[in-house]
Amino acid sequence: MSADPFATLISDSRAFLNALADNNTKEWFNDNKPTYEAQLKTPALALLDTMAASLEKQTGQVPSTKLFRPHRDVRFSRDKTPYHLHLHMLWSSPPVGYFFGIGRNYLSVGGGIMGFDKNQLTRWRAAVDGPKGVQLAGAIADLQCQGARMDSPELKRVPVPFDKDHPQAALLKRKSCTVWFDFEESDITKGGLTSQLETAFQNLQPLTQMLAAL
Repeated sequence: MSADPFATLISDSRAFLNALADNNTKEWFNDNKPTYEAQLKTPALALLDTMAASLEKQTGQVPSTKLFRPHRDVRFSRDKTPYHLHLHMLWSSPPVGYFFGIGRNYLSVGGGIMGFDKNQLTRWRAAVDGPKGVQLAGAIADLQCQGARMDSPELKRVPVPFDKDHPQAALLKRKSCTVWFDFEESDITKGGLTSQLETAFQNLQPLTQMLAAL
């Protein structure tokens, strides 16, 4: 028996999600719910608790945790398949969050603010426009040098009243700020899942601390 309680979480999750992709119905899910509960939900909840304790040591804050539901909201979607094909987890230390996602074709760890509210957006733009803009850009650049990625900015143009040639134009076009590390399953198995998450969360700290202070 493996000493690592999460050693098979990724492989078990992907096996279940691949089977679900071929049988995305309530009937199939209900028939296979014991497998979901034992191999995905239970270890994911344990991982949430384990990493919450690690984040508390790193940040001094006790994060709240969330395992996202497998059910899709199909009310306004053309795709009526009832279940997501991923397993997503969240640790929240408002205003920032830390994320871990297991998909059929991805493993992603991220941190930041998924979407600024109105007041956060105002503070973000004021910070980016001032001396903190250089610091934020530097923290993001450092993470990118470590292999992290950012999604494209939400806006195509720099918002008024900022100059279109602003030195931090790329950041001003953002309405969120999250940075992601993508892994291969072999990366996780080398050092263990909790170790990889701890390292990723630690590497995110310079940026998430700046975001928390906005």
